[in-house]
Amino acid sequence: MKAMMGLSVAAALTMAAPAPAQAQDFYAGKTITIIVGSDAGGGYDTYARLFARHLPRLIPGKPTVVVQNMPGAGSARAAGHLSRVAAKDGTVMGIVQPGALVGPLIEGKPDPNYDATKFFYLGSADSSNRVCITMANSRIKTFDDAQREKVIAGTAGTGSSSRDYAFLHKNTSGANFTLVGGYVGMADLYLALERGEVDTICGFDWASVKAQRPNFIRDKKINVLVQAGLEPFPELTAMGVPEIWKYTKGERNTAIVQLIVSQQLFGRPFMLPPSVPKERGDILRAAFDKAFTDPELLADAAKMNADITPASGVKVQDTIERMYSASPDLVQAAAKAVRE
Repeated sequence: MKAMMGLSVAAALTMAAPAPAQAQDFYAGKTITIIVGSDAGGGYDTYARLFARHLPRLIPGKPTVVVQNMPGAGSARAAGHLSRVAAKDGTVMGIVQPGALVGPLIEGKPDPNYDATKFFYLGSADSSNRVCITMANSRIKTFDDAQREKVIAGTAGTGSSSRDYAFLHKNTSGANFTLVGGYVGMADLYLALERGEVDTICGFDWASVKAQRPNFIRDKKINVLVQAGLEPFPELTAMGVPEIWKYTKGERNTAIVQLIVSQQLFGRPFMLPPSVPKERGDILRAAFDKAFTDPELLADAAKMNADITPASGVKVQDTIERMYSASPDLVQAAAKAVRE
């Protein structure tokens, strides 16, 4: 009995042991590069630079952390670079738009440059719901208005959340949207909305709206028509913003929307390339777990109006694997829902 107890204790200590000393020492004197799959100044860039400022003191060895922007194809270019080109030693990580991770699934076209299930996910800094907004002086003030009247919805390119969610609401919730594309990105869409070129923009994370256009909320310049997420976002609910489920028509459409909005769990996903040594991945995943509750980082985020509503790397990994195991007929129906 004593021998068995001794073995049990030894096993427990082994399981709880920290990463090997050589792994802990690896980052001393190193530089970690965060590849951002969007332009400088956008929401993903904002979060990348926030974490770049604070991660060094949370990673053993206190490495330098720098940011490199690599926009293109809705972050698919950056995802491909991480998978095929970037160093696989734990010195390169990325943050990409969720659409780059679920796009190959929904479009039914596996990307030859990367497999979303093969990345090592470190965590997501934000899991907030996505919204549709109009300007306060717009004739479209509610989602009910958007079902009764013709609405011009501005969108970015194929694979962008603004395009996918505008189509999603049109095809599953009866929104009377006419899509107008050709806008470069979020900043371009915000300007189009303010100039009156479009009536609404959809598919933006609420956290991004607050971080990039805080005056919109502070000065009550916008109407928030609807929130899309698996669960209601407390801040939006307190504002009286309805959930998309109120308008989603039928069980089949509900299943489609559930599959699409699952990606919002990883609204700001950080990940490592495939094949990075697990012990280094574990070190960085632990650093992100600390960062999500770090008082200094949270205070910095608050100054920037950047919400930190995190999901762990393990949870992100599990969610992406479950999405890719969805039935082919549901995936095909979801693909149709985000197209004309």
